[in-house]
Amino acid sequence: MTTPRSLLSDDKRTPAAAEAMAGFHRDIVDQVRTTVEREPVVVVGMAQNPFVKKVRQALTEAGITFTYLEYGSYFAKWKERLAIKMWSGWPTFPQVYVRGVLIGGHDDTIKALGDGSLRERLGPKA
Repeated sequence: MTTPRSLLSDDKRTPAAAEAMAGFHRDIVDQVRTTVEREPVVVVGMAQNPFVKKVRQALTEAGITFTYLEYGSYFAKWKERLAIKMWSGWPTFPQVYVRGVLIGGHDDTIKALGDGSLRERLGPKA
């Protein structure tokens, strides 16, 4: 497994900056986090994004039920999507979670469907 990208350490943030970061669209982040913890498969995306559409289609064709959370489009809710990216550390959409674990975006999901690792992670309840 590769080392995650480094983040600015806590001692390099003022208390005010840390508070602002923690509160940045917290309601949206809490909604995503709660859904990811509760639902077996979650796709977080945005309208008009072809990769989000392709992932949803691939999961549907594979017979995998998923919960879809949509936050804006190319023209709306970019700050909400930024908050989600900051929380997950994943730079793009879609973000696909299986059993609470981020498996990645479009390419990662298609690969996981193809090699069976998505179903394996999902378990026998799939």
